[in-house]
Amino acid sequence: MKISRSTLWRSSVAMAIGLLSCKTGSVNLFKAASPHEQYQKKLVNVGLDKTAMGSAWLNAANMSTQKALNINIPYKENGYFAADKVPATAYKFNATKGQKLNIKLSKKPSAGALVYIDVWYNADQTQKLIASADTLNNPLSFDIEETGPYLIRLQPELLQNVAYELEITAGPSLGFPIKSKNTNSIKSYWGDGRDNNARKHEGVDIFGNFRTPVLAISEGTVTRVNENNLGGKVVWMRPKGKDYTLYYAHLDEQLAVEGQDVKTGDTLGLMGNTGNARTTPPHLHFGIYTFNGAVNPLPFIDPITKTPGAVTAPSNKFNKTLRTISATKMLSSPQSKATVLATLNTGTIVEANAATANYYKAELPDGSTGFIQSNSLVQVSEPLKKFKINVRQQKVYDRPDSLAALKTTLKEGQTVNLLGSFGNYQLIGSDAETGWIIK
Repeated sequence: MKISRSTLWRSSVAMAIGLLSCKTGSVNLFKAASPHEQYQKKLVNVGLDKTAMGSAWLNAANMSTQKALNINIPYKENGYFAADKVPATAYKFNATKGQKLNIKLSKKPSAGALVYIDVWYNADQTQKLIASADTLNNPLSFDIEETGPYLIRLQPELLQNVAYELEITAGPSLGFPIKSKNTNSIKSYWGDGRDNNARKHEGVDIFGNFRTPVLAISEGTVTRVNENNLGGKVVWMRPKGKDYTLYYAHLDEQLAVEGQDVKTGDTLGLMGNTGNARTTPPHLHFGIYTFNGAVNPLPFIDPITKTPGAVTAPSNKFNKTLRTISATKMLSSPQSKATVLATLNTGTIVEANAATANYYKAELPDGSTGFIQSNSLVQVSEPLKKFKINVRQQKVYDRPDSLAALKTTLKEGQTVNLLGSFGNYQLIGSDAETGWIIK
């Protein structure tokens, strides 16, 4: 039986990849790195970075972050990484100090095939790795320490077919200061005017019954118990391992003592209206202070964790050749205020590799990516029309690029199927075997 050269090459690559799990030696001399970086170093150790597939994997990792698309949290996506390609995907989003970010990746197969995930803080043209993992069947959760833009990248190992579901949500990193976790009890927010707008409110006011227990919302240490003109009877507390201090004011009674170590749920005092709150109903003024001053405490304690909507775009079109059924907009994000990246003509060829809500995350033949409404795309199964080649020789390329590899040459008079187009090129052939010709 004759074995093709490509089959032999893939077998040798697969064998080298199999060695990655048992490769020892110099790779163990590297300092601690993320799982993605460890895999990258193992690729180098077995020489796969010199192969077309290995170098493509490394390049995909870099290019995906440069082409990251914008999303809003909460976010949910279904997608598929195909073994015969070298995929990676990345997204940009904003997060606020005090939130806890929760990332869950469910994949099939659930074991064996690894998907590497990395999260960076991405401000001022610098990237700081925040969290990483090589499997996410359990949620990855971490506190947001800096407000600003973040970047997340997913990339599977080489030669792995992986279907996945990604879900990202943001909730509070701390508990709620009273037992009733109800945002309706918050009646005054950060930034509200005070003293005829002479100053701004540096916290939130949480209302409740007189002498309602006020709780420690994390493990930590009580740093000060005192009184002042504005806050009346107050308690200051430093959460363990954090660079900020919690401020509880207008207490009727202070139960905690300075230097006391507390656990989440311990009672620090009882709600009242001392200080400048003597004419108001009982409430807790809750604030958070850093070395740079007060910050908005709501993201730290807001008990509402929004969940993303369902994915309604069908997954049976993933990694299939698709085309637009009419003039279609490709957007920078699946949200309403998205930027239009391109307006695609009817019959434009695209490929969908993931879906969120009723949008596909689509890729054009030139590598550009964006979001397209799912009902604007159909699978290329029937030709738009048939036509005859009207030049002596018609070159057929594997990509819409005259510098791409030449697949074959057609002769004048041959009949071909037109499947779609992109720019100055037309896709011809069948669903199984296609190629690009210049219009």
